[in-house]
Amino acid sequence: MADRRPFLLRIDREVLDQVQRWANDDLRSLNGQIEYLLRRAVREARRAPGADAGTRESDADEASGE
Repeated sequence: MADRRPFLLRIDREVLDQVQRWANDDLRSLNGQIEYLLRRAVREARRAPGADAGTRESDADEASGE
């Protein structure tokens, strides 16, 4: 398992409460839910190790001004 580091997160109370309810629905801890969401966002943004090195179609559209 990867080395884990503590990290202080300042977050709006309403967002935190919503993520806590989501975590409860998914039977995860709040910390586990935040980590899950961050990992998913990294993967979807193709920032994860081994992700495709090419640009995404939407990135190319933004760069061309479309």
